[in-house]
Amino acid sequence: MTTPLLDTDARSKLRISFEFFPPKSPDGETGLIETARELASFQPDFVSVTYGAGGSTKEPSLRTVDRLIHEAGIADTAAHLTCVGASREDVDRVVDQFVDCGVQRFVALRGDGDGGVGSPYQPHPGGYINAADLVSGLRKKGDFDISVSAYPEKHPQSADVDADIDMLKRKVDNGAARAITQFFFDNDDFERYLNNVRAAGITIPILPGILPVHNLSQVSKFAGMCGARIPDRLRETLGPLDDRPDERTRVATMLAAQQVADLFERGVHEFHFYTMNRSTMVGAVCDLVGFQRHSVPVRQTA
Repeated sequence: MTTPLLDTDARSKLRISFEFFPPKSPDGETGLIETARELASFQPDFVSVTYGAGGSTKEPSLRTVDRLIHEAGIADTAAHLTCVGASREDVDRVVDQFVDCGVQRFVALRGDGDGGVGSPYQPHPGGYINAADLVSGLRKKGDFDISVSAYPEKHPQSADVDADIDMLKRKVDNGAARAITQFFFDNDDFERYLNNVRAAGITIPILPGILPVHNLSQVSKFAGMCGARIPDRLRETLGPLDDRPDERTRVATMLAAQQVADLFERGVHEFHFYTMNRSTMVGAVCDLVGFQRHSVPVRQTA
């Protein structure tokens, strides 16, 4: 058995959460429930389910959230929510639908423009203007636990870092309880960002978004769209392993675990994993770091 990267005392301080996206098929839904049950053994603080711009995945998101709560038994399931392409009334109705499913947690996001990631954003007439406005609307509707996004390398559409942090402060002032960052691979970028956030008087938890590299070319594409940087050392390490998938997975798993362990040594105790709806690699990373697994009761579906 591999010795965890963190010792017993360190492991007792770790907290974790996971992100999923709505599957596109019944088989995918079944697979996701199995994945969620597997990762539930780490006793996450919460899990979250993404939501397409303009409600493009509204029904799949609602169904996924409902199944995670009632079949996988993860009561602390957070629903992502965006304000793109929808009026305030439409967004508020979706909030009510999530609440009817048992949701008390939301991840409030502006969302990408109608043209997809990287396209210009235009507020919907009569809609929430941005994520800060959406947080305010959610806070008026109920005593929800609200998370928001953060960008260690700056949001690609922000004028500069100061404007980016100012927007985060507005979201916090309106009621956000924590921020979850875009994925990144250089911990110096995160530490620099966190120092700037704290200097601006923002005290909420900032959870680093961790993305184990299942596929380097796919992750590079994601990074290009959202303004994240792939360090040369990562490309040089994983690039030559494209034709050796088993070794690539082993090395990528260790790199992600080392990233988490290094962040812990820098004072970070809470982590958010982008799972890509897979449990094997994320679970292996968590095991390497030393996150504790616990038995999960088997739930019978109706």
